[in-house]
Amino acid sequence: MKRFDLIDGMRGYFLVFMLINHLVFVGGYWLVEVNHRQFAFVEDAQGFVFLSGLLIGLVYARKMMKYGYETGRQAIWNRSMELYKYAMGLVIAVLAVTLVLPHASYVWFNWIGATSFDDPLRLAAIATFVFQPTFMDILPQYIVYMLFAPVLIKLCLDGKWAYVMVGSLLVWMAGQLGLQKVITTPLHELVKGPDDQGIRVSFNMLGWQIVFFSALVMGAMTAQNKIEWKKIFSPENSWIPKVALLVCLFFMPLRIATAWGFMPEYVIGKFAAMEIRADFGPVYLINFIAVGVGLTWLLIAGPKHHSQIVRRIANGVIWVLSLKFLQLLGRHSLQVYVWHVAIVYAVYYMDGRTAELSQLEKTLIAVVGIALLALPALWRERDKWIGGTKATA
Repeated sequence: MKRFDLIDGMRGYFLVFMLINHLVFVGGYWLVEVNHRQFAFVEDAQGFVFLSGLLIGLVYARKMMKYGYETGRQAIWNRSMELYKYAMGLVIAVLAVTLVLPHASYVWFNWIGATSFDDPLRLAAIATFVFQPTFMDILPQYIVYMLFAPVLIKLCLDGKWAYVMVGSLLVWMAGQLGLQKVITTPLHELVKGPDDQGIRVSFNMLGWQIVFFSALVMGAMTAQNKIEWKKIFSPENSWIPKVALLVCLFFMPLRIATAWGFMPEYVIGKFAAMEIRADFGPVYLINFIAVGVGLTWLLIAGPKHHSQIVRRIANGVIWVLSLKFLQLLGRHSLQVYVWHVAIVYAVYYMDGRTAELSQLEKTLIAVVGIALLALPALWRERDKWIGGTKATA
């Protein structure tokens, strides 16, 4: 199996659970609780951002090595502009629908505020990513990160990857200390609208950039064959998964305690300062590294390990990531992500306009939504499915 196939499978997996987590119903629904995030401070968004950075570093480092820096930079910025069009298209589509569907602006108020075509200040804030409607906040991250990606890839190609990593770590620390508030606090007041919302973001880009750029470095180094993954993650290096497992086991009871409200108040105050999701705090960073390292070892070395149990677990994970449905979604992750936002908004509107649904009805809606995720991917590969001679790339 090609390396990209497993990456596509991972992205598809993250997209499925992203949809499950983002569906909102009155009274909640049980399916959202069946999730790996209940046992670790690791979520789908982190994996999605990491894999995107990995592929950016891998693909465009090769392009720069083959065609030169200028060509690679322009390709990255063209991709960034494509993402920007999708991000703005999402907002325009939602605002257009509010003009047609009765009470849509009321139902979606918690997600888009008082945003309308008649408010140029709010539209300017959206266009500059200062105001990000709910569930439309991952694309802006990519766009901003990709503006810096060309020069960082070039530094990696010049052998200065350590400078990139140290710089990313320092920027992450600045995010933990809240240094961005020197700019964001006055900016919040400047763009505040009639709904008293100014800056509206779910992710502190100073904190979350470490996920993207650390992966970018790995991708760029891999493109140069400077990382021997099979040597690092070999069946003989069993201490790697053991350490990763110990870290995960340390965080698991803490995650369960916070998820179900079991943690004492005299502990939660101190713990919460280290566990701020929006800033990608230390708890999230350390737990994510442990899960990422453990999963990587399992995929590379697991199938060849002497333990039959380890081999079965590894083959089980590979089987899941090899599902054609997940790989289909992953091959067109951008379009599927945009479509997933449309599904989430549609379900939220329907739920807000009807009586409270039963758990069975909510589950059926979620299952149908997962199936519908494939529509843009199938459309983009329509030539392959209908017997055409050229499949959509």
